Amino acid sequence: MAEPFQFLFRVRYGECDAQGVVFNARYGDYVDLALTEYMRAAIGGYNELLHMGFETQVVRLLTEWKSPARFDEVLKTSVYPSHFGNTSFTLNFEFVNASTNVLVATSQATYVLVDVKEFTKQIIPAQLKSALQKGAVGKQINQAG
Repeated sequence: MAEPFQFLFRVRYGECDAQGVVFNARYGDYVDLALTEYMRAAIGGYNELLHMGFETQVVRLLTEWKSPARFDEVLKTSVYPSHFGNTSFTLNFEFVNASTNVLVATSQATYVLVDVKEFTKQIIPAQLKSALQKGAVGKQINQAG
């Protein structure tokens, strides 16, 4: 089985809380970063989506914390497409410490495709759905340095 799309990044100092671990709200930011890179790998970038006349809106975000991530650690995020409806799709995100392979957190985000001007729900075009379902399998974007 081919590897899923992966996004690697380094935890920055300002993302950590007084306990010295990644602050829980930052995982929403991490999901957003991973989605942006997933879109780049799957369809050529988020701007391509805009050129098609669409945007995405998060309608559900669930994160389950498993273990701490600390400043300067590299997290490897794997993105798995899981559900596609007529106007929405769900992606699963798995955050793993790249050095230890320890699972840090999982997230599941559901997005609705909307019109870029009116923000009304839109049916996901077949070509876009196909590209997102393929999931940029085997591609990796590394911003960890």
